[in-house]
Amino acid sequence: MKKNLVNMGLMVLGGLLAAAVELTAADPAVTINGAGASFPFPIYSDWAFKYEKVSGMKLNYQSIGSGGGIKQIKEKTVDFGASDAPLKADELKAAGLVQFPMIIGGAVPVVNIKGVAAGQLRLTGKVLAEIYLGAITKWNDDAIKALNPELRLPDTAIAVVYRSDGSGTTWLYTNYLSKASASWAVKVGNDKSVAWPTGVGAKGNEGVAAIVKNTDGGIGYVEYAYAVENNLAWTQMQNRAGAFVKPTVATFAAAAASADWKGAPGFYMVLTNQPGAESWPITGASFILIHKDQKTAGTARAMFKFFDWCYKNGADAATKLNYVPIPESVYTMVEETWKNDVKADGATVWP
Repeated sequence: MKKNLVNMGLMVLGGLLAAAVELTAADPAVTINGAGASFPFPIYSDWAFKYEKVSGMKLNYQSIGSGGGIKQIKEKTVDFGASDAPLKADELKAAGLVQFPMIIGGAVPVVNIKGVAAGQLRLTGKVLAEIYLGAITKWNDDAIKALNPELRLPDTAIAVVYRSDGSGTTWLYTNYLSKASASWAVKVGNDKSVAWPTGVGAKGNEGVAAIVKNTDGGIGYVEYAYAVENNLAWTQMQNRAGAFVKPTVATFAAAAASADWKGAPGFYMVLTNQPGAESWPITGASFILIHKDQKTAGTARAMFKFFDWCYKNGADAATKLNYVPIPESVYTMVEETWKNDVKADGATVWP
């Protein structure tokens, strides 16, 4: 009897050790490397900090701009790239990439005008384009005064600030300006980098925020979280419905409400200048880019577990930082794409 109990104990102990080895092998503490857009950097940092506490996984994310993120993922120097400028289906196919939305937010004009607080200045897309074209050069220009009769606008030169790096925020901004102004569309156009007619460049949302904050008469564009974090005076914008709206989670969500993600090949989606009285006109999604053929199943699975956790557990943090979480109906479609399109050594890695 005693011998049988000893044998049973050894069997149980052996089973526990085997299970522990299996768990360790399946869920190693890994580091995932990503690079790209500065637009979502605040929320990616928050998610990474919280997820490391519950999983042990570390995320090394370089905020280098969407252009850099696209370049690095295509060169396979990172596990994932991030871009606010979505790639079309043919470009994804050519590069062997899968694209999916991770978060939604808004790009906002920010200004440094003495006596003008956040939300007081109103602008239209046409006037904004004229400022960035160099046609409107003073804050007390008649076109700006007509939109803001209650403000005492100074005779201060407008100091234009733009992104010097390849930027998804620039892509969103110039996409909107191209829709709002025929002159902008013809003279400058829409891209991650453009030939700016006037102004000075700065690297990243961080750089633009810093220069505007320290320049009397400055105007720039940043993701809304950077405006809040740096106490910058953001502007109201006139939307497609003709209403002046403020940048908020609600107005970003209103712009994204009519998005047909199911009918978007490769999840290619542009959310600028959307219909609706509550829509913020410079809204956009930020996307993750990964390779269809993954080098190792373990790293790919760890990466997907992180993104899955963010979708399912990161909504409150996203909202607090003024982003719109991806709806469950959309991330369910995204995870089906992971299951069907992403493989390592020919085998499915998710779930």
